[in-house]
Amino acid sequence: MARSISGERVPTLPSGRVPERRELQGALVQLEPLDPVRHSHELFAVSHETNEARRLWTYLPDGPFDDFASFDQWLRRTVVERDGLCFAFRDKATDRLGGMATYLDIRPSMGAIEVGYIWFAPFLQRTRQATEALFVMFSYAFDELRYRRMQWRCNALNDKSRAAALRLGFTFEGIFYQHMVVKGCNRDTAWYSMLDHEWSQIRSNLERWLAPCNFDADGRQLSSLSHLNAAATQPALAADEPQARR
Repeated sequence: MARSISGERVPTLPSGRVPERRELQGALVQLEPLDPVRHSHELFAVSHETNEARRLWTYLPDGPFDDFASFDQWLRRTVVERDGLCFAFRDKATDRLGGMATYLDIRPSMGAIEVGYIWFAPFLQRTRQATEALFVMFSYAFDELRYRRMQWRCNALNDKSRAAALRLGFTFEGIFYQHMVVKGCNRDTAWYSMLDHEWSQIRSNLERWLAPCNFDADGRQLSSLSHLNAAATQPALAADEPQARR
């Protein structure tokens, strides 16, 4: 979907509403406001029980953690100190927690918000539940709170996160070089966004992809979300952009 620079008046001003600390429901997942008392033990287990699970922390600013106590302390600080709203994802079929994500950089008067600090336990990765969890967060921000802009930022070396952004319908905006120092290393940050006038088509594509009829008896997708969203995304990298490395 083509974009153009604009100085036009905004016909409908942002609602100025802040996301509420309440449960959000999907058909397959339930999003629960992060509560260390309820969630710490299970979230620690699913994100540290195997080497594969521990690798999900590679590009996150924190973790992995040496023990439950240090994870629990981090989670408690996150709830209290982080300027955002964190959710834990519960798979309704198994009643297991399988990840978390956070609304960040919330600017109600500008109608801008970010979804970030996203991780999924191995059992929930590349599933309908994982996609639906993020769809629920997008829908709440755009449809109920009437935000104009959704951001997605990630380490520019994080190929999986960059591919996920494009698959979900975000548009690549550019890279901020030497943007941060994370875990003692330079971080170049890749920026993506989704805009309100793009959301209607992206929402339709997500609903179509998530529909049970899009999956065969073995759970294999019939239409890919990347294909459905192709018209609403821009190329991830310009022709002269250095390719990201793992």
